[in-house]
Parts: sequence; C-alpha cells; structure tokens
Amino acid sequence: MMGDDDFQHQREQLIRDELPQLGIRDEAVLQAMMSVRREDFVDDKNREFAYRNAPLPIGFGQTISQPLIVAYMIEALQLAPHERVLEIGTGSGYAAAVLSRIANEVLTVERHPKLADSARKRLKQLGYDNIRVFQSDGTLGLPEHAPFAAIIVAACGPCVPPPLLQQLDLGGRLVIPVGEKQGSQKLIRVIRRDENEFKHEELGFVHFVPLVGEAGW
Repeated sequence: MMGDDDFQHQREQLIRDELPQLGIRDEAVLQAMMSVRREDFVDDKNREFAYRNAPLPIGFGQTISQPLIVAYMIEALQLAPHERVLEIGTGSGYAAAVLSRIANEVLTVERHPKLADSARKRLKQLGYDNIRVFQSDGTLGLPEHAPFAAIIVAACGPCVPPPLLQQLDLGGRLVIPVGEKQGSQKLIRVIRRDENEFKHEELGFVHFVPLVGEAGW
C-alpha cells in the first residue's frame, strides 16, 4: 500500500524532473501540477499508477489524460491569474483542478451525468472552490457565461466547434485536438484576433477520445 510520502516523491519526480525534460517550461503550470494530487482523481485500482506519464481509464470510455498532455495544453493557453477558463470534458476533474490553481475561475462541462456528479463532489470535497461543473453538451459551450479568456477541449473534434469560437473573448485562446476519430489528430491553438478573425496554429500530433455532441461527432 502506497502512502502520502510515496505519492509525494513520485509527484516531484514526474513534475520536477520528467516534465521539464519533455519540454514543459512554464513554472506556473509546473507549480499548479505539483499542488494537485493526481492520486485523488483516479480509481482506487489505478491509484498506484497515478504518476505514470500515461492516460488512465475513468469509466464510460473516458480517460484521465497523460500528465504531459495536460501540462502541454494548459501551457499553450498562456493563462493569466485574473482570467476565466472554460473546459470541455471534465472527466475526473483533474485538469480543472490544475487550471484552477492558475486561473481565477474555471467552468467545466461534462456530458456524462455520472462523471459530472462524481467530479463535482470530488472537487468540492477537495476544496477547489473556484470551479463550477456543468452537465451538458460541451460542443455548444456555455453561451450564457461567455466570453472566456481561454477554452480547453479534452476530446478530438472533426473541426473546431463554431459555438466555442464565438465564446472566445477578443485575444482569447482555444486549444483543441482536431482530426479523425481513430486516425491522425493535431493539437490546434486558435487565437481570436477580432470579431471574425481567428489565427490557427498547429502544436503537434496527439490522440484523444472523440468529442461527442451537436457540434462534434
């Protein structure tokens, strides 16, 4: 049975040693990940693997993303402490917890009711009081709460969902995997330059579960 000291040692090894060697340089992201106990966001049977740099199953065909990918996507958002973030794909709540240690407020959407409920309870129990969990079709965003300084999508769409683009603030950043359900996928960053002007950048190849919903698959 692993104890808190074991997890702390593994967390430091992953975040202070491994992730910087893999290209993560943003100190705010590394500090946020250090402050979030990933072992609290995985099933008991997978707890001992919490600090492997790998995705882990969380049920309903979903996963808690690989720590490197979480760090890379959050780093790409270029967050400032005063900003509000929209996350699509709450899952276990891990990435929302990391985001909440950098941003002022995180709104996160999960389409699976049971995952949304468990994430909401978990985050409340752990004291993450600047996160709000919503259960709905994430591809449509949360127009009633827009605009957002940053939007992060933890599933792959066939394209960038138009409703999410419209919910970006001017100067806002959106990071999302785009591509085929099971084939080639690219991580894209979109920056809103003006009302109808968006800059698209390719950040590399990734592999995510499909983004299911009205504006996704």
